Amino acid sequence: MPFPLDVKYIVETEEELEVFFPEHFKAKMIKENGGPLATQYDYWHLYPFFDQSNHKRISRTCNHIGLETRLARNWRNFPADAIAIASNGSGDHLVLLPISKLNKQLSDAIFTWYHETGKTEKVAERIDELLDK
Repeated sequence: MPFPLDVKYIVETEEELEVFFPEHFKAKMIKENGGPLATQYDYWHLYPFFDQSNHKRISRTCNHIGLETRLARNWRNFPADAIAIASNGSGDHLVLLPISKLNKQLSDAIFTWYHETGKTEKVAERIDELLDK
């Protein structure tokens, strides 16, 4: 179940991953930290930001964006500059990518990363285009 998030936990993750999340993504996550999403072809679980405000939130956010991104970067063909934001439970991820190779600002665009091929495909221009399921 998604719940509101203090922006300080987003800032901590930005510092950890050395990126800046897009404003639309941050706004959604501040309102609901995680939860279900759907693209045209698949259902996804949005990773939360790690919320350390109390024991219950720590346990509910233990599969956070920072951890899941670090784990995914060990996989063959996962883009080195991608940030994992959701999983379909079958090995694929929704990811955010930087605006450019020299920029730490992540684009608003949402991509599917396919674990079997290593390819990415744009599925939305912004997070709010995806359906909450």
